[in-house]
Amino acid sequence: MLASIFNASVFITAIELGCIYGLVALALFISFSLLNIADLSTDGCFTLGCAVGAIVTTAGHPFLAIFASIGAGVLSGLITAFLQTKLGVQSILAGIIVNTALYTINFFVMGNSSKVNVFGNNTIFGMAKNLSASPVYKDLYKMVMAVVIVLIICGLLHWFLNTTLGLSIRATGDNAYMVKASSINPGFTITVGLAVASSLTALAGSLMAQYQKSCDINFGTGQVTIALASLMIGESLIKKGSMFKRAIGVVIGSCLYRIIVAVALRFNLPAEALKLTSAIIVTIAIAAPYLKTKAAFYQRKYGIGAKGKEEEHA
Repeated sequence: MLASIFNASVFITAIELGCIYGLVALALFISFSLLNIADLSTDGCFTLGCAVGAIVTTAGHPFLAIFASIGAGVLSGLITAFLQTKLGVQSILAGIIVNTALYTINFFVMGNSSKVNVFGNNTIFGMAKNLSASPVYKDLYKMVMAVVIVLIICGLLHWFLNTTLGLSIRATGDNAYMVKASSINPGFTITVGLAVASSLTALAGSLMAQYQKSCDINFGTGQVTIALASLMIGESLIKKGSMFKRAIGVVIGSCLYRIIVAVALRFNLPAEALKLTSAIIVTIAIAAPYLKTKAAFYQRKYGIGAKGKEEEHA
């Protein structure tokens, strides 16, 4: 029965999707964990990257589509940061405003259509398929490509976040007033951090367009919630360590989330129950650290109480 619920194909697909969506979780790792900013423009930015990636790919430039999507994501992040740092808009409201505006922009990018098909066009995954004639590789080429891209991104993040600018971004999230007292402009570090985060979100969207060979205007719906759940799972697994180790932990959290969803879907749940299932998984993932802390507290409390009673009887 276990084999029918969870087989190699399900696992491979979960890893592929986990790596791609893991880039969105890494974006929240920068904005939410490091900068302590709730960026709600994630949903629209993901679709923006997907739309730009699909349009450029259909023009015959799959590699250029990656960089074009990253550039579009940077612009989205700059606008979000501008609203916060220059116009005094709260981070949550700034994200909502940009997310709302991006729906119309994405519609225009997709040629006033709600869907763009990439079928029949070459993609980076199609190119990766031709790199080896091994039968095993032919079944794993998408996963290999996704894992390689994620490892490269994690390596670049590790390098960037340990530069002077990267350390300033990390310090801004810890204490913006201290950073300002050190003659560092927190508005600049927030702008750079959000630009990098949005570029990763758009990159994920571009990869998804080439992976599924299509783009839908609603692809980004719920991405911020799912990415937050992946982030919480990853950070509960790896709390400390180097930036590379923590980034890998976030991606692992994304893969675990996808595996859980894949197993849930194997129980023949109706399509209408998918969002409910996702909501339950997200709730458990977000609440788990808090429940773990409370459980440890009560364990210590009652453990100490029992010890005290034993001492009194002695």
